[in-house]
Amino acid sequence: MLSFFENFFSELGITQSYAGGPQTASFLLFTIALTSAGLALALYFFIAPSLFWELHLTRAMSLVGSFFGIISGLSFIGVAFTAANLYLTPHRLFVQLAFVTFFIAVAFYAITIILNPMFPNLYDWVNIAFGVPLGIYIWLLFNGPGLNTENGLIIQVAGQQIIAYAAIICMFVTAYGSCDVVIIRSKEIGQEKLVEHQLASG
Repeated sequence: MLSFFENFFSELGITQSYAGGPQTASFLLFTIALTSAGLALALYFFIAPSLFWELHLTRAMSLVGSFFGIISGLSFIGVAFTAANLYLTPHRLFVQLAFVTFFIAVAFYAITIILNPMFPNLYDWVNIAFGVPLGIYIWLLFNGPGLNTENGLIIQVAGQQIIAYAAIICMFVTAYGSCDVVIIRSKEIGQEKLVEHQLASG
């Protein structure tokens, strides 16, 4: 049984349990789940710039943010396919790349949302509230205590768990906000077309 303070999420994706037996079901479920999450993240960042296309600055900021966001999504897929007990070095590299590029994407989109009046400030605060602990976790990832001490293991594992759940909440809220913007924009376009039709008819 995995512990919140002792086991990384990646340990669900190893091919062999610590007792020495196969861990096929857990490995497959972890791989499918993380691959799906990575694809969803990459797809969101691929679509997101269309919400910020009116202004040159927000368009440029969103494109840069999405570039790093797509890399992050693909890196999470890389994490899924490099089981830590078989490919530890590439697994760690994918983990580091995934979180660093995710942080850059969140930072660019936090600024982009501020500059877009259609997005309520709530969604910007959500990104900032996630970006700060994500930045702290990245610092821990590269400069924090090592895994060879009990306190170091607890800090690193708990940090990853917290960030994973925070990322889910952040992306859910941001995606919800994006849907709201799409709905509002669709209504505005519909009203504009109605006015144009009335003017043409009159």
